[in-house]
Amino acid sequence: MPDTTDLFIIGGGINGCGIARDAAGRGLSVRLAEMGDLAQATSSKSTKLFHGGLRYLEYLEIRLVREALKEREVLLRAMPHISWPMRFVLPLDPEMTFEAHTPVSKALGMLMPWNKGHRPNFLIRAGLFLYDNLGGRKILPGTRSLSLENTAEGAPLQDRLKQAYEYSDCWVDDARLVALNAHDAALRGASVMVGAEVAEAARDGDLWRVTLIDGQIFHARALINAGGPWVGHIIRDVAHLPSAETVRLVRGSHIVVPKLYHHDKAYFFQGKDGRIIFALPYQDEFTLIGTTDRDHDGSPLDAECTPEEQQYLCDFASGYFRQAVTRDQIVWTYSGVRPLYDDGAKSATAATRDYVLSLDDKGAPCLNVFGGKITTYRRLAEHAMEKLTPYFANAGPAWTAGAALPGGDFPVDGVAGLIADLRAGYPFLTGEWATRLIRAYGTDAQEILGKAQESAALGRDFGATLTEAEVRWLMTHEFARHASDIVWRRSKLGLRMDQGQIAALEEWMSDARAAA
Repeated sequence: MPDTTDLFIIGGGINGCGIARDAAGRGLSVRLAEMGDLAQATSSKSTKLFHGGLRYLEYLEIRLVREALKEREVLLRAMPHISWPMRFVLPLDPEMTFEAHTPVSKALGMLMPWNKGHRPNFLIRAGLFLYDNLGGRKILPGTRSLSLENTAEGAPLQDRLKQAYEYSDCWVDDARLVALNAHDAALRGASVMVGAEVAEAARDGDLWRVTLIDGQIFHARALINAGGPWVGHIIRDVAHLPSAETVRLVRGSHIVVPKLYHHDKAYFFQGKDGRIIFALPYQDEFTLIGTTDRDHDGSPLDAECTPEEQQYLCDFASGYFRQAVTRDQIVWTYSGVRPLYDDGAKSATAATRDYVLSLDDKGAPCLNVFGGKITTYRRLAEHAMEKLTPYFANAGPAWTAGAALPGGDFPVDGVAGLIADLRAGYPFLTGEWATRLIRAYGTDAQEILGKAQESAALGRDFGATLTEAEVRWLMTHEFARHASDIVWRRSKLGLRMDQGQIAALEEWMSDARAAA
């Protein structure tokens, strides 16, 4: 039958693209359909961290935390251009309290009722000891105590804060992670379709018959529903499957403000309401603050950081920073909807962050993917394939644990050397420009620059070091179609480009698509 593949994947977020890459590398034929742009929703709206989830220890999510901690260094080795180690400063504050409904807070309330829900320092240190040792850490340094008096880490904080713990996690460019997984899947033979919304999926004999809204029809031996916040909609309204499983939509919002401090470490703040937020160095000139946890109603594409959430984050951060953070400082906000498996938790904060893979095998198989964390996407993909490989005798073994993503084939500590080599080979590059290219594309940066010996050879200059050569690469290899795909997802150059420049880029890309 024409247009028949082994797998048809609905959803171009991190789970869909991660599964597509894994499956294609095992020798399966794969087609992925994304209704908008890659990482358009949840997968570009994270806090930009590969982390174990320190606070999940309070919910006794030990398996999830252990898996995530093990993955940090696996992923760091595979993508040292878009991920790097980061130290986190956790100030000790006597006002720190637990979220009321965690198992640990309940147990401590029974054992130490006089503590009135506060997080004692000994428990924080015990949690960090577990965090250091659950995942077999080899690259990242462990926890240490830190004085906040007369130190760079303490300088931006209020004087009442005297001591802190410092521990390790990793930064990641989330949207680039998705694009690189899609790029690698395509290199391995997968067909990646963006702007391709699925209207209906129905079993047709021993196959799935998948119809796009533009009328195109495809067939597949198995269907994977990796629709993220739309997973429930796909089950009910697209595939018409009988299922009682539901997804809980939880909105996480972030704000970006001008740089609040002048070192490269992040802060982990704990609030009087039991919640936590991060403050992280962002794009050299800014500080990223987030996240919130609110149940979300309505379309995931309508998610926005509300004025109330903006004020909440400003007030939370102002409780720690010496200088108040105010809404008039905000230069950008973003909000994503996490599709958490509905486990009946009392609050959005308490809902499990673990993933659930549900296989409907009443005919041609359909795998529904619920939840997941960006840190565990590779393991989720492996577990998805474990459920599906019994249907495919020709599928190869798991392979992604030691495989670099495109551009990531260099040592974890090799970024500085790559930047120096790039500037030596292309003397017209400034330090900031070369750094941006290496951090985005790694060893593929030279492929983009080609034989250019002057900036003019790269074609039109769209502003903020974005050139025609780079835009063509992003359209050809990373499936970008619109200016927003590039300036807010494949990069964050929208923070440095004005509206006129972005509009000119959109017009150029529209003409390029028409010409193609």
